[in-house]
This record gives sequence, structure tokens and C-alpha cells, in this order.
Amino acid sequence: MFKKIGRKVSRIGDIIQEPRLLAVRIKGIDVGMFESLNKPWLVNSGIKTIIDVGANTGQFSRAIHEVLPEAYIYSFEPLSDCFRELKAAMRDVHKFQAFNTALADRNGEEVFYRSEWSPSSSLLPMKQLHKDNFPFTARESKETVTVRRLDDYIDELSMDDEILVKLDVQGCEDKVIAGGKCLLGRTKVLIVETSMVPLYEGQPLFRDIFTILEHQGFKYSGALSQSFSSIDGSVLYADSVFVRET
Repeated sequence: MFKKIGRKVSRIGDIIQEPRLLAVRIKGIDVGMFESLNKPWLVNSGIKTIIDVGANTGQFSRAIHEVLPEAYIYSFEPLSDCFRELKAAMRDVHKFQAFNTALADRNGEEVFYRSEWSPSSSLLPMKQLHKDNFPFTARESKETVTVRRLDDYIDELSMDDEILVKLDVQGCEDKVIAGGKCLLGRTKVLIVETSMVPLYEGQPLFRDIFTILEHQGFKYSGALSQSFSSIDGSVLYADSVFVRET
């Protein structure tokens, strides 16, 4: 989501937005991600709780905190080194808590396929199409990680019902959704990385996620960003927005 080929900055720079939006000073965050999120529909959405599933080193968590600074953020990341970077990146955010686990439709321990480019790591093996389009992700190793269901956290965390859930789990979107039906029933906005072609073994595609979420009361509202094939220019995946119908 955003971050595979994201535009990043390490310097401090000012971004001046429209009057209704935020004018912030950004240090070391993904500017493209911030610009995609810093829109009136989200700034004025009333979101009070954010759940960042597949947080990696905190790219989304940092950006969404700038957009919705009063919201609580709960982030989930299974890779230990990325988890440490995530906590360090968010150490000054009071309303933040991180969990060193993957989310799916079951509890236990599972083999995790770690890509040399950590954002492309997954509970699913990577297909050759992914490796061909993103050669820098091709080398993989295996780790054992803790897996839990999202619904198991409902009673553990303090969550207001104006909830935004972001899923960036490299082909395991359906499993996270299956393990989080109760919490998603309270969710207002979902931002999901959805693939148009299979990049991981056995992953659901956009049409599958669309159908699952439609049956759960969400409507598709468009894409924040898209990633294109380096081979033929076709769309590989998009950061899709789903909003609960009222």
C-alpha cells in the first residue's frame, strides 16, 4: 500500500493545503501517502480509532496521525525488526499502541515469507509475476510469526465506533476480514490494498474483496492510488476505499 514505490522525504518540508485541510510540517514521512489521505472527506469524517494492519515500519501510521492527530492508532506488524522501527517512529504519539503479530482468520503460529523488501512480505508465497515486476522483492526467507484474529482484540482495546481500518497484508485480506467480522461491523471506512492480478499464491483479487465487503454493508468509493506494471503498464493493485453504507 503506497509504500512499494512510494515518494519519500527525509528532510523537513512544509506542505500548504487548502483552508479546510491541515497545514503541517512533515519530517521523514511518505509525502505521496500524506497527500492521498489529507482530503476533506477523511479530515472531516469523525474517525476516532484507526487500525493499521500490516504496519511495516509505520509509513501509514505516521501519515494518518498527521491527518487525524486526535485519533487512537493501533498497529499490527509481525516482523520483529520492522516492529521495532514502527514503535520508534511513533514513540512521540501518545494515542498509539503496537502489536507484534500478524492478523488472519485463526490463532497460532504460521510460516511467514519474508521478502528482502520487507513491505512485500506475506503469509503467502510470492508468485513469479510479482518478482518479475518488482525484482528487488524476489529474494525470500521464512520466519515463524504469531497469528491472531482481529476480533480477539475487541475486548482488549479501547475503541470508539468511528473506526477506520487499513489492510495491507499482501494477499491475506480475506483472512483478516474473516477474523474481524465483529469489529468490521463497527467500522466506518476501510482502506484495502486490492490486487487486479494474482501476485501471491491463492490471494483474493479485487472482485473477491469487493463481493465480500459488499455483503458486509460496505460500498466501493474508489482508489487512493494505483501501482502499474513495469512490464506492460497495466494496473497491478490499488489502494481501494470502502465506506459503510448508511
